[in-house]
Amino acid sequence: MKLTAETDFGTLPIEFRRDGDRIAASIEGREYELEASEPEPGVFLFKHDGRVFEAIVTRDTASSSGFNVSLKGREHSVNVIDPKKLRGSGRSDALAEGFAEIKTAMPGKVVRVLAAEGDAVEKGDGIVVVEAMKMQNELKSPIAGVVKTLNAVEGATVSAGDVLATIE
Repeated sequence: MKLTAETDFGTLPIEFRRDGDRIAASIEGREYELEASEPEPGVFLFKHDGRVFEAIVTRDTASSSGFNVSLKGREHSVNVIDPKKLRGSGRSDALAEGFAEIKTAMPGKVVRVLAAEGDAVEKGDGIVVVEAMKMQNELKSPIAGVVKTLNAVEGATVSAGDVLATIE
């Protein structure tokens, strides 16, 4: 997928390919191979060369394609331009399809299951609590819907990227 990002650093052409949690990206000719996960809505973890980077992303309400990104303690405004959308193609937003996967960001242990299959949930409701690196992280639903599958069992060990639940 090819995009253009307008940032405080200037306009950057970006090309990336996604294969599950793995991403191959090219930014201004620099190549990156990394793993990406979204442990909770708007929080992204990128693993590259043994290091983990956290990015917190929120929509800029003043722009339909704008985002505010917090990375390494700094705030950045990013406007994403998708040439396909400019040509009138449909939405590519995964959440627009009404489906979301709750995945783990890193290996850990399920300490609590807060929802059951068939439960109606609202956006932001807790689904599962996973302990990783002595921290408990509540994984929340990014959309309102119904818990269709629940793969989390209290006490179970989970790996990075495991799908613990799906919401439709």
